[in-house]
Amino acid sequence: METETGDMKKIAIHQPRLLPLAAAALASFGLAACGGGDDNNTPAQPAQLAMSCAQLNGMNIPASSIGLATTGATVTSTQVVAAAGSGATAVGEYCKVLGDINPVDASAPKIKFQLNLPTDWNSKAMMFGGGGYNGTIATGAGNVPAGPADKQIPLGRGYATFGSDSGHQANANGSRDGTFGANDEALRNFSGDAIKKTRDVAMAIIKARYAATPKKTYFAGGSTGGREAILAVQNWPQDFDGAIVLYPAWNAAALDLQFGRITRQLAQPNAYPSRAKRKLLYDAAMAACDTLDGVQDGLISNQAACNAAFNPATATLNGAPLRCPNGVDVGDSCLSDAQIASFNVINSTLTLPYALASGETTYPGFNTWGTDFGVPGTSPLQPTVLTLSMGTEQPANPMPPVTSTTMPPYGSTFWDQWVKYFVTRDANYNSLSLDPQAPGPWQSRIVALTGIQDANKTDLSPFVARGGKILMAHGIHDALVSTRATEQYWTRLRNAMGANTVTSFLRYYEIPGYGHSTSSVFNASWDSVTALENWVEKGVAPTNQIVADTAGVPGRTRPLCEYPAWPKYSGTGDINSANSYTCATQ
Repeated sequence: METETGDMKKIAIHQPRLLPLAAAALASFGLAACGGGDDNNTPAQPAQLAMSCAQLNGMNIPASSIGLATTGATVTSTQVVAAAGSGATAVGEYCKVLGDINPVDASAPKIKFQLNLPTDWNSKAMMFGGGGYNGTIATGAGNVPAGPADKQIPLGRGYATFGSDSGHQANANGSRDGTFGANDEALRNFSGDAIKKTRDVAMAIIKARYAATPKKTYFAGGSTGGREAILAVQNWPQDFDGAIVLYPAWNAAALDLQFGRITRQLAQPNAYPSRAKRKLLYDAAMAACDTLDGVQDGLISNQAACNAAFNPATATLNGAPLRCPNGVDVGDSCLSDAQIASFNVINSTLTLPYALASGETTYPGFNTWGTDFGVPGTSPLQPTVLTLSMGTEQPANPMPPVTSTTMPPYGSTFWDQWVKYFVTRDANYNSLSLDPQAPGPWQSRIVALTGIQDANKTDLSPFVARGGKILMAHGIHDALVSTRATEQYWTRLRNAMGANTVTSFLRYYEIPGYGHSTSSVFNASWDSVTALENWVEKGVAPTNQIVADTAGVPGRTRPLCEYPAWPKYSGTGDINSANSYTCATQ
């Protein structure tokens, strides 16, 4: 079988470079003049002319070309970007296109997008999702989530890549800025409408550039981008041939409610654990659970067994109880009862006395034992881990600001913004006063938001019927989006469509040690693009997939086990090699 690079080179050879406009026009005229009409001598319509990068600048895309309501779109700039890099880092010459999709509501912000058009195009496209509340353009100029550094990025492989800011521009809170939620159109764009609008505009520009449409179009995203990937194939199955879905926040509004429950607990006196205390919990869980996968390898792979056996109230570390004497805080050498209660809230299910729009009444807890919530460390990745987990500041009212070095838990700012701008639309509302389990007059609004934001469809038959495939993965030790929620989505798909049907189009893997998008314990690297291409384009289902670590123990590998299986040490061999592990369920 030829390598991916080999396939790309063949495609590039057979894809002609774009003709100058005058030459293209002459060729088109010549073809028409040679009797291309039908038997009634009706002249043939001239072929669409491929446009240069410069000619795309200022292009207007009419609202009629976009599948959801807008007032059209405009290309605001184009730039030819020279080829750069070599080997795995090589990216050929491409046309960088920036533009705006204009709202119907004049007070709503524009959707800003970027589209990258390779000169040597592989006749495929890939849309990229965002993260958090978005607010910055998903440029498509980088790698897919958990993509490998030793393989070319999609743009380097010849894909036309694109993404947007989902319809608003973030303030100083960055991906935690929820102020746009006060506008209905901006809220709906973020909740999914921007996917369709951006995709349709991108297709119009791609067709103008190449005088052709993509043969295959994929979506890649993690977190909010993972939710967007699921929404894309659920709501517009005719537009996408496959999706790479990492740590998806698929039921985003339900997750917000769990964030609210956790935030209210962490805001209690003495309930917010310091980074040193988080390290104590992490170390105690590792001591108790590391060998449950058959070997002490620095990873907890058999998380189900750990969840069943570990109890922070009775756990020990180096022979000493993890719990402070009498549960009273005496410093960073132990956990108080209030701090243990906080971790137990994180670990446990949110149960609601009312039904959300989908009918569900719960959001699962997080895999807490063995998760890095922002422990002290020297890894250059640790500041990101800290930001995406418990932060540095206890939740309070008003919520502490997000700065370059200090921040409350990511989920706490997320909750605060959601309450202020999505739910109450009162910027002065005290988010800590809203109990997600007893929201009172806000219950109907919360239920409505879950209907807008959450990706709850479980019948993907139209997507499957056109040959669509999904590769989905989640780190077992994600502190921001519950791995158990992704398990829940996988189970719901199987219950709705049948296990065999789901196996025919979806693979779901869980990665030990991997957190939310990054980890200093096991930073995942997986060539999901090639695996998806082979499945969609060649009918070769993914088998024996391997994930590599780039940070904890650089170069170590593990098998990607289809959930509910996990990597179990076979008893012999290098503990850092995937070859020494089998996928087990017990």
